[in-house]
Amino acid sequence: MIPRTLAQVSELTGQGESFDLCLRNFLDGFYLRPDSAALLQEPARLADNNPRFGQIEDAYLAATAEWLAWKFNLAPPSWIFDASRALRRPWFASSLASLRAVLLIESPAPFRSRNLFVSENALSRA
Repeated sequence: MIPRTLAQVSELTGQGESFDLCLRNFLDGFYLRPDSAALLQEPARLADNNPRFGQIEDAYLAATAEWLAWKFNLAPPSWIFDASRALRRPWFASSLASLRAVLLIESPAPFRSRNLFVSENALSRA
């Protein structure tokens, strides 16, 4: 199943599917037809079942929704502002210490505000 909403990304991930693959598939469809309805429903919390990565994925979904809303001039859904959708400690998309400075600079604001540090093209599908 190809997720049409971020809530479906969370649902499929909770069922054992790859978070990265589900998110990429969602982005492919969203970029073809940007729609605020795809962002509206709050995704289920992945941290409840996967403490190690679920918090990162929960924050990532909120950052993705905020960034897409900004990029496509859509109203951001209210669930993205929940404090539990941000990390207490920084998380970097690369474990290489030499790349951390780059990720600190490049990371889009919706990710930085949640203590996620990713490349500037983390949501690119080109």
